[in-house]
Amino acid sequence: MNQTFFFYDLETSGLRSRDDRLMQFAGQRTNFDLEPVEEPVNIFVKISDDILPSPAAIGVTGITPQKTLEEGILEPEFCKKAVEEIFTPGTVALGYNTVRFDDEFMRATFWRNFYDPYEWEWKDGRSRWDMLDVVRMTRALRPEGINWPFTDAGKPTNSLEYLTSANGLSHEHAHDALSDVYATIEVARLIKSKQPDLFKFLFDNRGKKEAMHLANLERPTPVVYVSGRYSNEFNKATVVVPIAPSRNGNVLVYDLRYNLEELLTQDETEEKTFYPIVKELCYNKCPALAPLSVLTKKDGWKKLGLTPESVQKNLEILYKHPDFIERMRTKNEERPEFPPAEDPEQAIYDGFLNERDKVKVEAVRNADVNKLADFHPEFDDARLPELLLHYKGRNYPSTLSEHEMEQWEKYRHLKIQKQMAGYLEELEKVKDDFIKEELRLYLESLF
Repeated sequence: MNQTFFFYDLETSGLRSRDDRLMQFAGQRTNFDLEPVEEPVNIFVKISDDILPSPAAIGVTGITPQKTLEEGILEPEFCKKAVEEIFTPGTVALGYNTVRFDDEFMRATFWRNFYDPYEWEWKDGRSRWDMLDVVRMTRALRPEGINWPFTDAGKPTNSLEYLTSANGLSHEHAHDALSDVYATIEVARLIKSKQPDLFKFLFDNRGKKEAMHLANLERPTPVVYVSGRYSNEFNKATVVVPIAPSRNGNVLVYDLRYNLEELLTQDETEEKTFYPIVKELCYNKCPALAPLSVLTKKDGWKKLGLTPESVQKNLEILYKHPDFIERMRTKNEERPEFPPAEDPEQAIYDGFLNERDKVKVEAVRNADVNKLADFHPEFDDARLPELLLHYKGRNYPSTLSEHEMEQWEKYRHLKIQKQMAGYLEELEKVKDDFIKEELRLYLESLF
């Protein structure tokens, strides 16, 4: 199997993966030496007529709905290309904050277009990674040889735009997907050249199995961990220890920067204040973890503002309070479950498809326009009939019967009305007159 990196980035109509839409997809395949192989990918995806894009987002990217309609392809066509030509077997999909943002958009896009929302990231030797936490750990533990940027207010930042500027790397058009892809590759090359051992270690330990080994609840051992939830003071890094199981096979970790007894004796301390001192570590989100041995070199302990003695002391104090650990476990378990989504497009995480429906779902996405018109599979999953109506209405409206068209138009108009207030409010804040006018015209066209 030919293993490669595929660096990718999305520009979207907003920030919510299940409500908003990807408008531009760009990527570049490289070998493991970060040398380009194949031509770059740059695709616009037609926005559908049930979506009002965030004017603030369009103001940043400059990609108007009209541009996607003129130059883009339909979502089903994009999904087919993504599965068959882009996320091929052996591909490591990665980017800059892709695990928490872009990957979620990809899942939602695959789901509403009758593709498995997960297979693209694990099946047939596929996997994923994220350069953002690699950057965070490099800055925290092995910053030598790299210029680390600060905002105008003097705060450390790992913004891709700032990072490339500080190191003289090419990044001509920030917030253009393909430009951001090239910039991410440049940052990866920089870290790989300056700190090759750390780069390799984090790559080799990006998977769920490796994360479970490092942060093992059965044999809890303190580990170095970086997360965007932690303070900038020590570059998002600390030492944590697993303390209790969490949902979906994940784990709760405790930040050993803190003396628990001091926290418990503080006046008016409530349980909610323990976040992110106690937070969930998700094994399947490529967490950046490292053993404490990495701190013995290059003043690692000093960089984190910790000492082996303080960590050991706080660990011993933590274990004197099993009641606290149990309370955290119970509180986590008692978090309210999200109610089932009324809109099937929102219901991606409400359950997996059974084997019978998987066959029918494949038949939907393989059906041409002529077959779709009379195609009404008997799904077991209650989400799928309405999802099929939306799929046809959004992409192939000519396949709808008169009754189905009435259902689709009712859904579409109600959805637009719900988005209207926020859209108009944001529209007034757009400074670019061309974009503002284009968005006004687009709104009129939907009615």
